Amino acid sequence: MRLVGPSGEQVGIVPLAKALELAQEYDLDLVEVAANARPPVCKLMDYGKFKYESAMKAREARKNQAHTVIKEMKLRPKIDPHDYDTKKGHVVRFLKQGDKVKITIMFRGREQSRPELGYRLLQRLAEDVQDLGFIESNPKQDGRNMIMVLGPHKKKTEAMAEAREAQAARKADAKANPGKSQNAAEGELSEAPDELSEAPAEAPAEA
Repeated sequence: MRLVGPSGEQVGIVPLAKALELAQEYDLDLVEVAANARPPVCKLMDYGKFKYESAMKAREARKNQAHTVIKEMKLRPKIDPHDYDTKKGHVVRFLKQGDKVKITIMFRGREQSRPELGYRLLQRLAEDVQDLGFIESNPKQDGRNMIMVLGPHKKKTEAMAEAREAQAARKADAKANPGKSQNAAEGELSEAPDELSEAPAEAPAEA
């Protein structure tokens, strides 16, 4: 068999008896890691620790997969500057949260004969948010629409960790300066009393 040491170093091709002797010497298990190789590959390791770490990695992978979210933002090819800035703001927020964003350009009537308008708009948006995300799926025509997918540079777990750290920092600051946080809250209440009575409706994603 080909034996790999506990730190990943290559011990070489050794007989089974020698491998078992080394396993006993290191107080480790002899585990076959590549049965189909010729010769088979075995490694000296703590098998209980290996199983635990493998289970934790699989659990983390499932957790990350469960948190993968694809947001969608819809735009018209002849969108006005104000609406564009609003939509871009939503895309920025989604990417900061570690979410993917599906951008859909909706063509109507004669606009369908001008696909280059949608392509240029998608390229412009991708350039405007390039510090936060990248083009995961290039622009492509899908019926009367043109679609592009942006992926975040940060993983969802990283974005969530940063959000938790920021929240913890705010709580620590409020605890250290209770008077300051109370005055700030009172100022916000006096300046915007209407905001407490009814939350503003979220801007619709579709233009």
